[in-house]
Amino acid sequence: MDLTGFNPNAVSNPNNNIFGLPSTEADARLVILPVPWEVTVSHGAGTARAADHILKSSLQVDILDVDGNAGWKQGFYMRPIDKKLLFKSDYLRREAELYIDYISQGAEPEKNKFMCKSLKEINEGGLFLNKWVYDNCKELLDKGKLVAVLGGDHSSALGLMKALAEKHGDFSVLQIDAHCDLRTKYADFNYSHASIMYNALNEIHSLTKLVQVGVRDFCEEEFDYICNSNSRVVTYFDKHIKERLFEGQTWKTIAEEIVAQLPQKVYLSFDIDGLDRKLCPNTGTPVCGGFESEEMIYLIKKIKDSGKELIGFDLVEIGVGETNWDSNVGAHLLWRLCNLMVA
Repeated sequence: MDLTGFNPNAVSNPNNNIFGLPSTEADARLVILPVPWEVTVSHGAGTARAADHILKSSLQVDILDVDGNAGWKQGFYMRPIDKKLLFKSDYLRREAELYIDYISQGAEPEKNKFMCKSLKEINEGGLFLNKWVYDNCKELLDKGKLVAVLGGDHSSALGLMKALAEKHGDFSVLQIDAHCDLRTKYADFNYSHASIMYNALNEIHSLTKLVQVGVRDFCEEEFDYICNSNSRVVTYFDKHIKERLFEGQTWKTIAEEIVAQLPQKVYLSFDIDGLDRKLCPNTGTPVCGGFESEEMIYLIKKIKDSGKELIGFDLVEIGVGETNWDSNVGAHLLWRLCNLMVA
């Protein structure tokens, strides 16, 4: 990245890329792929447009991260938002809303030709998305780039995980989330945001371990899956973490225990609803409880301190509200993750 004439202390230039950096895709070490997709969200919408809001908010992020050792000088670049993908998401999202409303009233969709057609289109859309993300990420990985996905809903990340599996072989996922996302399917959607980890575990055989942190909203099917996973899935429920803290254990002790569960290569899947809702009030499916952002940054730093390799990450489910608070938090969190990724 050519930093000639670039002043990191000056007002960000909106003609530059994310965080106001004068990066191009060719000279950036880390490339962020925005995925404007939220077809299967079952509560609040808006995450498909989060990347554009985060891009704008990123211009207010100060270019200094004492944990990142000036990692930004290696170059961060966000690809342009694919408007065709966003339009496809908007169209299928309306279909999904009608379908969810229909089945929630106890109706039988197989008796309704329109609903059968909608379900088919939605599931085909999920396959399309997975391939689109995979193809874009594989292209970047083949060029030697580090890659991150910026969602969109949580289903956005599967293609990146598949591309990383081909490049790295065995790896683990550290999932920060209020939800397990282990449903076989949700509302009949094969690639629902509520099924991302189920799909990853079943379609990526080199994904050897899933460690979940902060889960506090889950169903019986998901709990049974965890219990019968033969420790392939280890879940640190928010309730149990808080009880350990209340009883005098330190976050350092718990964080180091979590990191010890992870094999050498780690993919970070960060659903922002894992944080306390005050930090992400407009996320798609908010749940009371959760973490402060610094607690999660501390945990991720422990991965780096342990000598384990962070091979990629996603940051998803960032909402869009009447103010820019969600995108402000998202931009600052993305900044910290990018710096830790290249540190």
